[in-house]
Amino acid sequence: MSREYDDRGAASGDDRRGRPQGRQQRGPGGGERRGGSVSGRGGDRDRGRSQDSSRRNARGHERNRRAQHERSYSAQAPGQRRRRSDPARLAAFEALRAVNSEDAYGNLVLPSLAREHRLDRRDAAFATELAYGTMRWSGTWDAVLQTCVDRPLDQLDPAVVDALRLGTHQLLAMRVPDHAALDATVGLVRGEIGQGPAGLVNAVLRKVARRTQEEWLEDLASQQPDEWRAMSVRRAHPVWEIRAMRRALRANGRDPEEITALLDADNAAPDVHLVALPGLGSLDPVLEAGAHPGEFVADSAVSGGGDVHRIPGTREGVVRVQDAGSQLVARVLAQAAVAEDAGRWADLCAGPGGKAALLAALAHERGATLLANEVSEHRSELVRQSLAPVPREAWRVRTGDAREVPGEHAGTFDRVLVDVPCTGLGALRRRPEARWRRTPSDVANLADVQRELLDAALEATRPGGVVVYATCSPHTAETHDVLQDVRDRRADVEVLDTAALAEQAALPGAFHGTRAAGLELPGGGSSVQLWPHVHGTDAMYMVALRRRG
Repeated sequence: MSREYDDRGAASGDDRRGRPQGRQQRGPGGGERRGGSVSGRGGDRDRGRSQDSSRRNARGHERNRRAQHERSYSAQAPGQRRRRSDPARLAAFEALRAVNSEDAYGNLVLPSLAREHRLDRRDAAFATELAYGTMRWSGTWDAVLQTCVDRPLDQLDPAVVDALRLGTHQLLAMRVPDHAALDATVGLVRGEIGQGPAGLVNAVLRKVARRTQEEWLEDLASQQPDEWRAMSVRRAHPVWEIRAMRRALRANGRDPEEITALLDADNAAPDVHLVALPGLGSLDPVLEAGAHPGEFVADSAVSGGGDVHRIPGTREGVVRVQDAGSQLVARVLAQAAVAEDAGRWADLCAGPGGKAALLAALAHERGATLLANEVSEHRSELVRQSLAPVPREAWRVRTGDAREVPGEHAGTFDRVLVDVPCTGLGALRRRPEARWRRTPSDVANLADVQRELLDAALEATRPGGVVVYATCSPHTAETHDVLQDVRDRRADVEVLDTAALAEQAALPGAFHGTRAAGLELPGGGSSVQLWPHVHGTDAMYMVALRRRG
């Protein structure tokens, strides 16, 4: 949030719409995003400066005002000003509308919009920061806006609310000059919504601009009834998620007070991690283009910025964008020792195909084959596209419920990955809208499916084979509780030393000192929990299990 912007708002640095199950939008504190639960007194201050009558003379005229001949005026009539939206802000607005009205995924819809509007690198970076930042902070911005609007936000046109959020983010969290943010946002409203709401947007955002971000956060936090709701406002996470992640820190042997660092990491734009498929791709062009070698896993790099899809290898799919934590999951499965390994591997929840592609490449190097399963034909097609760069003899795709795989392949696989559907609380950096979509009930609804999928993975694995259970959520109900349930019910499960496997699969030093990620478990074995604020990855959880004979 520290980049400088010119008057256009462009940054001086740097097709598909996925639709999840619809979720009610939620704001800070986990309640409905109505804005009424947090109030403030933002309408009467001008960034700390008093607006008393000392600014005017006895006739009510402003003091120190420039003479008439010194002033400059627009040649346009008021009704003709800024009727068209600049492409970068328009792309951000359309992304926000797709997310909030169509349940689209922001990280999927924005890149296609950037291409549709032909944004150059500079404007694409601005649109990305504006759209993703607004999505991350929308609950807090709603609390700010509610103090500046004379009615509940849900009584306004949703498109107007989205425009107000975009304007608020520019004013409070980006170094866009106030006049540029106001003018551009009002112009966006005129061009995309209509002349009528433009006056409302202009008036509301002028009230927002009277305070700095810190002044707003301090005032809103001071009005909350407890520290959890104050933290929710300050760091733009629902209360239930904050509590759940704090419990997860403790459960994995870390200091619960790291919660503020974790939330701040969730609110920061993530680095772009790249992987070269072993034996198929090379990182040399990526490194020559400004990336630097990854410090977490082999054959990886961290992008130096720009459009990574223009880097040689990415279009062909042999160099891929993939979080380093996800790369490690695949390598842990490949690292585990399996006696009399026949080379039969499976990925039961393969979509959209990132881990499957890395697994297939690793399998191909060893003469093994991968079965990639996905539940729907649409997602299966995404998996096929992802696997296409890997020689065809190394993989095949199955479409169907993963829980039915053992019926066809009971006890046949040597290595099985089951990366279960989850709340995604570990990937909030890259899925900025997810924090407001999820509810505590989602955790309970997913838990049964996660247990069933892990059972199916174990049933599909031969005695002596290995299963890696993985999820991009640190919530204990999706991690330790699922594991404990399986151990309580099944005598044929042995938990492996997953921490040791991860250290062997990662680069030297990845887990030294405070970066340690393993947790010794009662009854033997260990699990691994990664953290954004510690490892610079998604908060991936993984545990390796061996099926006893």
